Amino acid sequence: MTDYDLVIVGAGSGNMLPSKGLDGLRVAIVERDRFGGTCLNRGCLPSKMLVHTADVAETVRRAGRFGIRAELVGADWPAIRDRVFSRIDQASEHAAEFRRRSGIDVYVGDARFVAPHVLEVDGHQLRSERIVLAVGSRPRVPEIVGLADVPFHTTDTIMRVDVLPASMLVIGGSYVAAEMSHVFGAFGTEITIVEREPRLLANLDDDVARRFTERYSERFDIRLETKVARVERTPHGVAAHLEGAAGPAFVEAETILLATGRIPNSDVVDVAACGLAVDEPGHVITDDTYATNVPGVWAIGDLANHFELKHLANAEIRLVLHNVLHADDTRRANFAVMPSAVFADPQVSTAGPTERALREQGKPFVVAHRDYSDTGYGWALEDTTSFVKLIGDPATRRLLAAHVIGPQAATVIQPLVQAIFLDNTVDQLAHDVLYIHPAITEVVAQALLELVRRLA
Repeated sequence: MTDYDLVIVGAGSGNMLPSKGLDGLRVAIVERDRFGGTCLNRGCLPSKMLVHTADVAETVRRAGRFGIRAELVGADWPAIRDRVFSRIDQASEHAAEFRRRSGIDVYVGDARFVAPHVLEVDGHQLRSERIVLAVGSRPRVPEIVGLADVPFHTTDTIMRVDVLPASMLVIGGSYVAAEMSHVFGAFGTEITIVEREPRLLANLDDDVARRFTERYSERFDIRLETKVARVERTPHGVAAHLEGAAGPAFVEAETILLATGRIPNSDVVDVAACGLAVDEPGHVITDDTYATNVPGVWAIGDLANHFELKHLANAEIRLVLHNVLHADDTRRANFAVMPSAVFADPQVSTAGPTERALREQGKPFVVAHRDYSDTGYGWALEDTTSFVKLIGDPATRRLLAAHVIGPQAATVIQPLVQAIFLDNTVDQLAHDVLYIHPAITEVVAQALLELVRRLA
């Protein structure tokens, strides 16, 4: 058994923890796969590199509306894939080597608790009074009859396939379904999406989800309020038997992509052996300092929350670094809203509660919309479907939420996120800030002016 001053389990956001503040401490970091975690290796970064490439393909397809004569003659999938992963794999390898050179003991393998404050990795036991868990989550594989006997993918595998599938059945209507359908559809794969809910991205604002579903229905075969009852292998791939509002149906595809959510890896590290409390889905329960019920053990990221957001995990690990070193002066999380984005086509971003949630809470609110097409840059884009939706509090005149669907939505929403965090009034945002004309953010300015009028 080796004693450490600090053990970090998980080298995604956990790899951000080692810093100058830990100088002089004996530190170990354990990673079961590649340094960089889900985000770098099979999530945020490779998917967004692929999304941008898909955006380029779609730009070529739609060039005619701008008077440009262009034709997309095909996509070189191996070249597209290799551009992404040659860079990402190198970054992962460099990260692990950097930690070794900096004096941190690196263990590659599965870590499991064998007792409180004791972990075992490939026969090595590591003991520490301070342990930070950042082991993330993994794709959920649903129980579908016949699934074990047919070819299927999750985000762990789909982005590294050798051959572009001719057709793909996407099960689920989440952000993964949205982004990967855009990617592979843009490169020529025939996409069918099966979703149990009446709309895609059903957890988002109803107006946004409705518009997104309309747009995707123009591109792909969408089966809503439908479930996959069973699947079977065929000479050409997979056949799925569907049950839904439209009655029984039958769909064939070369392969399946599961986009049915994620589950925390608490079972992988056997948190029960440490005595850690978990919620029903298996997330490790923490307080707002990210401390668990076991003193000296902290948990962050997908392991400890339901948001599955890298920027949240990064913010959490910064708090944990302080709290590991300053037990008598801990910092607490205080995130006014949880911004997020779906990098699809159209792009979607959100910050704050939906109109539906506020109505269910009985909370007073005022709504304002503004279309991209009302702005000069919207004209330049030939955009007729995108919009910004703002929700304000009539009592405090503060912004409660923002929901955006359209080009660069993740960027367009950022000044609104900052305003919520900085507690600006809607009047300040609308009247005291200059917005560049005719930039795309002018739609934000116009939406704010509309919200001021409605709050009057």
